[in-house]
Amino acid sequence: MKRKDLIKKLESIGFEFERHGSNHDVYKRGNEKETVPRHTEVNEPLAKAILKRWGL
Repeated sequence: MKRKDLIKKLESIGFEFERHGSNHDVYKRGNEKETVPRHTEVNEPLAKAILKRWGL
């Protein structure tokens, strides 16, 4: 899955960019945080796990 598509899905449920990490970007919604790897392609098992965690 493309990184930008994953970010769009997270933003659609209220996550906002918080900060850059060393290899990841951190997105935040209230007290909940999600880290997204900074690669153009996020491997499918990881992308599916992130989306499943948030019910997408």
